[in-house]
Amino acid sequence: MIETFYERLRMQGVTRRSFLKFCSLTAASLGLSPAQAQEMAKALQSKPRLPVVWLHGLECTCCSESFIRSSHPLAKDAILSMISLDYDDTIMAAAGHQAEAALEDTIAQYKGNYILACEGNPPLANDGMFCLPGGRPFVEKLKRAAKDARAVIAWGSCASWGCVQAAKPNPTQAVPIDKVILDKPIIKVPGCPPIAEVMSGVVAYVAAFDRLPTLDRQGRPQMFYSQRIHDKCYRRPHFDAGQFVEKWDDEGARKGYCLYKVGCKGPTTYNACSTTRWNEGVSFPIGSGHGCIGCSEDDFWDRGSFYSRLTNIKQFGVEANADKVGAVAAGVVGAAIVAHAAVGAIQRAAAGKPKA
Repeated sequence: MIETFYERLRMQGVTRRSFLKFCSLTAASLGLSPAQAQEMAKALQSKPRLPVVWLHGLECTCCSESFIRSSHPLAKDAILSMISLDYDDTIMAAAGHQAEAALEDTIAQYKGNYILACEGNPPLANDGMFCLPGGRPFVEKLKRAAKDARAVIAWGSCASWGCVQAAKPNPTQAVPIDKVILDKPIIKVPGCPPIAEVMSGVVAYVAAFDRLPTLDRQGRPQMFYSQRIHDKCYRRPHFDAGQFVEKWDDEGARKGYCLYKVGCKGPTTYNACSTTRWNEGVSFPIGSGHGCIGCSEDDFWDRGSFYSRLTNIKQFGVEANADKVGAVAAGVVGAAIVAHAAVGAIQRAAAGKPKA
């Protein structure tokens, strides 16, 4: 029997007060209600830790690099307490035959109950020979581990969409994992890499509530991928005002104007970058002066230059000054009053009533 998350924390000297605070903060980071925070606390007190198998295919390991820097919850809490990470060939102490034996033992012991987390994707060319972890094609290892998994998490754009490995001309025939795993629910957590707190938040939700989060039509958790970066970007008022960076390091760039004209893909990219941000909420690429490259969207490598302006986004005109804006607003109100009076006169005439 696997110990619970709460039992593991108590063994580490964590008080119940701190445990409840942890649940409240984690629930808040997921956008959950206070009632759901209590449900999370109850679940983590009674349910065994979640067994997880973490595989690596064609990838650069940036998803793992992001995950271990999570601060809400801390990665050490997620890895050592919330889940039972029984196999991860990148960070586990065992290697070679011992590591592969650990994988088989986990699959056999927790059949139907473990979560498969996949970082990277499988190449299909030459019978999968372009990726051979443990001496066999990764596509075979992926199918073997997914067969008895309860669900699959696709970490990053590599596993979710294919990313740079699947970009044209794709000589290795790399494909996203949902082209290979067809009979399991898959949670896609795209990004290159995904935000650390988004990754740990997905793990926390599955571990606490024993179910998958609500997904959008592309399989992404709605709690993190329901809004465009553009919608909550702090530079959005400059976009609406028609104030843009025209070229790098111009006056507009120094004033923090919108990066749309130098290629920012924020208006077409769904992610939590502008709200959750990076490095414990300090900043994100747009905040650092570089436009969004749309790394959480499908085929972003094949959509042209990262610095090419989107051509199908409508915007408001430049605001010359406050007086002009006020005059326009007053004109709109005046026109509405005139229109209302005209409609009233027509209605009275139709009814045969005299003027008021």
